[in-house]
Amino acid sequence: MNSYRWVIVACGALMTCIGIGAMFSLAVYLQPMSADTGWSRTGISSAMTIDFLVMGAAGFGWGALSDRIGPRAVTLTGACLLGLGLVLASGTTSLVSFQLTYGVLVGLAAGAFFAPMIAAATGWFEPKRRSLAVSLVSAGMGVAPMTISPFARYLISTYDWRTAMMTIGIAAWVLLIPAALLVRRAPAELPSGPARAVDEPRLSVGEALRSPQFIVLALTFLLCCGAHSGPIFHMVSYAIGCGIAPLAAVSIYSVEGLSGLGGRLLLGLLADRFGAKPVLICGLLVQSVCIAAYLFVNRLEAFYAIAVVFGAAYGGVMPLYAVLARESFGQRIMGTVFGALTMVSAIGMAFGPWAGGRIFDANNSYAWLYLGASGIALAAVLVALVFSPRREAQVLQPA
Repeated sequence: MNSYRWVIVACGALMTCIGIGAMFSLAVYLQPMSADTGWSRTGISSAMTIDFLVMGAAGFGWGALSDRIGPRAVTLTGACLLGLGLVLASGTTSLVSFQLTYGVLVGLAAGAFFAPMIAAATGWFEPKRRSLAVSLVSAGMGVAPMTISPFARYLISTYDWRTAMMTIGIAAWVLLIPAALLVRRAPAELPSGPARAVDEPRLSVGEALRSPQFIVLALTFLLCCGAHSGPIFHMVSYAIGCGIAPLAAVSIYSVEGLSGLGGRLLLGLLADRFGAKPVLICGLLVQSVCIAAYLFVNRLEAFYAIAVVFGAAYGGVMPLYAVLARESFGQRIMGTVFGALTMVSAIGMAFGPWAGGRIFDANNSYAWLYLGASGIALAAVLVALVFSPRREAQVLQPA
């Protein structure tokens, strides 16, 4: 049974790769969609804002539901909704209908993968390997820019954006529905499980959500995501505006993703060794510096250099919020608590694409986006410094 936990990790990584990757690929569609339809970048970017808001609210609901009925039914529903949302969005003829189909359905689906699968993975691993396990599940988000986004760009160049979006929707059905059927609860979560926590925190959901640990962690997550979402989403368009060729601009986004994959593994291992909090703080600080550094580059090589460090930083810190939540609140309500954290962070994620579109439409420049985002990232560092986790629950081993 212990070996099956790696199946859970693999399924989680695949789901986050396709689910989050399909949603974030809107950055690749942004310019060709605007040219083809005449829709403004602010209008198209608003679909991503809706995505994040819906994903956040849905993640809270899906996380709570996974605590009750398990993650399999939740992820299976998400797989069906993701394909449906992409296929319907590919055929829309008005901006409003695109915003509703892509924003609501894709966001609803994406919320069914991240929080439930992260919560499920924490139940399958002991503390000394938990940071690495959670990092591997979220590594799918790092793989997405190297797979889903280039694939979308290829399909757009070969056919058009509508064909690309429909094709990815069908691929989501083919890959994610079978993966969802493989998902199981961790044995310790089952009534007949062999191990139970003897001093697992017995907080109610309300007590957990009102606790200082949750408030500080949620605010840090909010600021962190608010800082990097705009620069990530508008990176392709920003690089093109700096004179980088479109396909090369997408490759910068892919480099960030590849580096994010390595960052998740590196910071996960460091967190297992030195603790999640100090590693989180260092990652947030590096993120702030890298965002500001983009203002001073206009050559592809310089973009790549910053993308390597930036991707490792923002990618590496993301799984650490789940580790700190598990340490403070235990496994019993992990899906609900991490879903709530995801909901708060989604507000920050939603703000960035919208703000970037507004800034560009008003100034024909992204400079203020990157300057403001760097300041927000620095604020996340200051908030994280005051976080103090509860004691890790001790687990009674079976006789």
